[in-house]
Amino acid sequence: MSPRRSAGTRPDIALVISDVDGTLVTDDKRLTPATVAAVRRLGAAGIGFTLASSRPPVGLRGLVRDLGLALPLGAFNGACVVGPDLAVIEEHAIPEDAAREAAHRLTGAGIDVWVFAAGAWWLRDAEGPYTDLERRTLQAEPRVRDDLAPLLGRAQKIVGVSRDHAHLAACEAAVAEALGKRASVHRSQPYYLDVTPPGQDKGAFVAWMGRHLGLAPERIATFGDAANDRAMFARSGLSVAMGNAEDAVKAAASATTDSNESDGFAGAVDRLILAAAPRP
Repeated sequence: MSPRRSAGTRPDIALVISDVDGTLVTDDKRLTPATVAAVRRLGAAGIGFTLASSRPPVGLRGLVRDLGLALPLGAFNGACVVGPDLAVIEEHAIPEDAAREAAHRLTGAGIDVWVFAAGAWWLRDAEGPYTDLERRTLQAEPRVRDDLAPLLGRAQKIVGVSRDHAHLAACEAAVAEALGKRASVHRSQPYYLDVTPPGQDKGAFVAWMGRHLGLAPERIATFGDAANDRAMFARSGLSVAMGNAEDAVKAAASATTDSNESDGFAGAVDRLILAAAPRP
């Protein structure tokens, strides 16, 4: 778990890494003016900013543009590191046996399966649950094919999708137990269950950025709202859970803020980071 700040102490933060959906953007996938301004204030204070997201690289393009990002970004929960031009710096795939078992178990449980591979989003039913939301999020169209099996040898992320959130939560536990250390299994949203390469979670991306910039973990702050964000909380000196996060996520963080619908990111940047930052 990330270290807790004692009363009266302030972190010397040099880098902020934020989740996207449920954290940086609103529920309808918008960046608010307050969020954009907060990122700009970080830059003016000499503090770096980047993203760690379950989205594929293409889903980060608009954010790079609108926020003027210049540092590497973590896509697929950190399994793919890309530059601000979205060129791949480092990437990993799910071991094929684990990918096949995950897809088999999800399908057997009546869960829709999406596969992200070969630079594209693949599925069987273009009108299935949450496809419209994902189109808006990624600003991209899926590729439809009846048989996803040929893609499973190079899958970077498999997503189980369901409107039955309780059933998906039960599947999370079952699939995680079945795959063990062969893959990372976490819900990124109540309706999305992500299967990604083992050992390549958001925490690994935080560590990668620390090495890349020569920063100790204590100088990195992370923001998130979901179970897959706890891994980066554990690798950072200041971790901030959104007000809309589940209790277990809040318990893993060193601070909490308002929800993503109430400009919680911007409020925490001002209150917890910029109020303590030295002049650049």
